[in-house]
Amino acid sequence: GVGSIAIQLLRAMTDLTIIATASRPETMDWVKELGAHHVIDHSKPLPDQIDALGIGQPGFVFSTNYSDTYVSQIGELIAPQGRFGLIDDPKSFDIMPFKGKAVSIHWEMMFTRPMFETEDMQRQGDILNEVAALLDDGKIRSTATETLGTINAENLKTAHAILESGKARGKLVLEGF
Repeated sequence: GVGSIAIQLLRAMTDLTIIATASRPETMDWVKELGAHHVIDHSKPLPDQIDALGIGQPGFVFSTNYSDTYVSQIGELIAPQGRFGLIDDPKSFDIMPFKGKAVSIHWEMMFTRPMFETEDMQRQGDILNEVAALLDDGKIRSTATETLGTINAENLKTAHAILESGKARGKLVLEGF
């Protein structure tokens, strides 16, 4: 879900060329529909696919899942002095593949501001208001793709099975109680 929103935010708010990853035809179509300029297959070596695009090394790479699995490939494909952002929680994370290129690492956690009551805590509300305005203006859209019905044990099991399969596309919705 984060990747699906990130693609839209990048497209609406920047002039960056967006390269998304997906491994199935339906998810490749999904990320293109959301605004990705290019799609590469995360089940295949990433650096070769980036090279094949002919647009140079990306200066920004954002990882939402399995960052530890891809770190050596990202270290190879990212531009010197690039920026690598991640949001997941790998058990360990070796940053040495980034040293030679002086890549900066940015670990984001949505709730850091309120958890630590940072001085810029209001920024969280400002960001949410900006996203709401983009949504209201039709510049981004919801990533909800399937409504599974009322929240109950059977529908929760169905939702979990879809998520555990690794084949979800967008967000699943359960309603009411």
